Amino acid sequence: MKKRILSGMRPTGRLHLGHLVGALENWCKLQDEYECFFMVADWHALMSEYENPDNIRENILDNVADWLACGISPKKSNIFIQSHVPEHLELNMIFSIITPLGLLERCPTYKEQLREVKNRDLSTYGFLGYPVLQAADILLYKAEAVPVGEDQLPHLELTRQIARKFNHLYKKEIFPDPKAILTKANRLLGLDGRKMSKSYNNYVGLSEEPEIIRKKIQSMFTDPTRIRVADPGHPDKCNVHSYYSVFAPERAKEIEGLCRKSGIGCTDCKKELANILIKLLEPIQEKRSELLKDKHKIYDILEEGNKKARAVAGKTIAEVKELLKI
Repeated sequence: MKKRILSGMRPTGRLHLGHLVGALENWCKLQDEYECFFMVADWHALMSEYENPDNIRENILDNVADWLACGISPKKSNIFIQSHVPEHLELNMIFSIITPLGLLERCPTYKEQLREVKNRDLSTYGFLGYPVLQAADILLYKAEAVPVGEDQLPHLELTRQIARKFNHLYKKEIFPDPKAILTKANRLLGLDGRKMSKSYNNYVGLSEEPEIIRKKIQSMFTDPTRIRVADPGHPDKCNVHSYYSVFAPERAKEIEGLCRKSGIGCTDCKKELANILIKLLEPIQEKRSELLKDKHKIYDILEEGNKKARAVAGKTIAEVKELLKI
């Protein structure tokens, strides 16, 4: 039997390069090694978008089209919508009862979001409890591993703490101790050097037009110590070069040498990077366009995935309720 993994994305907007290298490329590889449950995390999306939820349904279709275009296969993986499996909220309620408040208040991701996101009110009970729902998502399917980025490691550790506490309280090893599967390129920074995020609007979208991509790449920060083209560059301090390292590693070595010897200017370097990204995204965008010609096929994939997810989730909740005598 293959080990099971659970991962998901929030449908809060169009997907970007960070999703590609931080999750989707890894998901595609994992499909052949694990029993995969890939979740559209719409309840999680609502935690930040509750004031303006109008686009969530549209984003679900858009995001799943990108998943499929990038290589996620419904024949290999189970693709489903979180809110269509009500057991997620049942287990979340149960876990919220046993989770100490201090664990949530100390979560570094929670504190970072409160500090950085200024255009939404995140000082809510639901957002504070985000990691508890995430624990319910993972443990509902008894996932033994979770593909995550570095910034999600504190959440996964909290999931393990909740699982251990539940098992200890009710004297039965019902939940596993899920391990992290870190991606090789687990931290692609945004165009401004901060974490790439839809909230910060500092990303290159997977479905964006070539001219938009070129404009965004030209706006990227480069080596702050290089004032003139004739000045030697420091590629190890340049965010543009980090993109070369991820998306064109062989060319990155050549660019590094040219940059250090003033053989290429930042403007030309960014023009070349934009062309690399446009060529990379072209086949994904073509497949995506083809998929969106028949949206009913995508909905059918999700409906089938919802049924499979509920079958597994129902068994877990039945075990939990038996232990709790409810």
